[in-house]
Amino acid sequence: MSRIIKAKTLDGQPVEFVDEIIGQGGMKDVYFSPDRSYVVGFFRDKQPAHNRDRLITIAGTFRERIYNQTGGDYWKNVYCWPTGVVEHEGRLGVVTPTYLKHFFFEHGSVRNDFLGIKGKEKEGKWFASASNQNRFLDPRERGDWRNYLRICILIARAIRRMHAAGLAHSDLSYKNVLVDPVGGNASVIDIDGLVVPGKFPPDVVGTPDFIAPEVVSTSHLAKDDAGRKLPSIQTDRHALSVLIYMYLLYRHPLRGDKVHDPDPQRDELLGMGERALFVEHPTDASNRIRPENLRPQDLPWKDTAKIPYTCTGPYLSPLFQRAFITGLAAPMDRPTADDWEAALVRTVDLLQPCQNPSCVQKWYVFDNSHRPSCPFCGRPYHGRLPVLNLYSSRKEGQFRPDNHRLMVYSNQSLFAWHVNRNVFPNERLTDDQKRRVGYFVQHQGAWYLVNERLPDLTDVGTKTPIPPGGKVELTDGRQLLFSREDGGRLAVVQIAEGH
Repeated sequence: MSRIIKAKTLDGQPVEFVDEIIGQGGMKDVYFSPDRSYVVGFFRDKQPAHNRDRLITIAGTFRERIYNQTGGDYWKNVYCWPTGVVEHEGRLGVVTPTYLKHFFFEHGSVRNDFLGIKGKEKEGKWFASASNQNRFLDPRERGDWRNYLRICILIARAIRRMHAAGLAHSDLSYKNVLVDPVGGNASVIDIDGLVVPGKFPPDVVGTPDFIAPEVVSTSHLAKDDAGRKLPSIQTDRHALSVLIYMYLLYRHPLRGDKVHDPDPQRDELLGMGERALFVEHPTDASNRIRPENLRPQDLPWKDTAKIPYTCTGPYLSPLFQRAFITGLAAPMDRPTADDWEAALVRTVDLLQPCQNPSCVQKWYVFDNSHRPSCPFCGRPYHGRLPVLNLYSSRKEGQFRPDNHRLMVYSNQSLFAWHVNRNVFPNERLTDDQKRRVGYFVQHQGAWYLVNERLPDLTDVGTKTPIPPGGKVELTDGRQLLFSREDGGRLAVVQIAEGH
């Protein structure tokens, strides 16, 4: 029978753990609390004084700064944030909540769970490549494309909040993010190594695949060399861009077929460092992934001609260009976490369910600039579809385009953030703002908006109010005023034709 050890955190809170190692990371041995609601991870090696101070500050000051603000409860499911620091028998330890149930594999890998992953954590690496998904994962664990967008929103939101507090993760990668594609959940973990510029330097340079080119290309320099680039908010932005690209396209943005040097180690340094080149660079095709080199398990995702990054739509595509074309060599040009969050949220509003019942991804960005079809299975869209182009008021009676569109599909919901540009779907939403205000339905070939909670909904052309409980048909060119409040939106209906 394992014994229960009692201790106290450095700020005096009681801690208990079962004297049995349940996991080992690169630096720590991990133990469960008796009720398994939290774990205690003890560093195997003696830690320098600045690491002790870092942990105390992360579990204290920075945790309070994030969790004790408006919307602070939101972060409990998005971060696995340390809650205390403990010292026991000369070892330094950190207390963190246990991962939520949905972050553990419910189903084993294919072929009788030959990898033994059933019950293990859903580390992001399992989901970030076509090969891993196709070869190893039970189809019930894979989720669909809409849920990957949701995962990316959560990761971008978590990093945006961290950066706003002046913190850099320093080792953002698919190893330090847990994802649940079935439910569209994500949690940023391994937060005990956060970088505070000028106070707590980075412990690590990062995880291969996610280290920014300037860090790779200066890694041969001494740590105190003025030319050496170390993890920072700018390098986090590179890692975040790579993560989002990989979760939406299941391939790496820089790992193409170009050989920079016959020596594999030197080739890696150049390809991920000073000569890093986007595999989908529009004018330099030298690092393209060549279709003839692809294995069946890589398809169709690594065939960039079949599924180009532009299939992510008009909001995400320019950010990928900034991240992997201009931003590779110019860190200040990289999209911020805020940029990604805003673009991802707007992209969700462009989604359309695929009409192919056997489509694995189930959702895609509807593009009515040409004949719309699902880029993942090739199924063309059949029928007529309303698109709402959103405008918002800046002055009384004056509306300007918001570069924001809402695709309509059966039972699609209308929310407060569609109705008013001053409402943004993030951690600050009130419970009332989370409730839908209307929904869309197709009846006998016609599309309707059903008003549930909009007191101001008006057909602008006929000046007819549509009260809560009423409905209005969506016809080409119809203008609907959603709200008369400051920032209230006007929607102009456009009917898109499928095949």
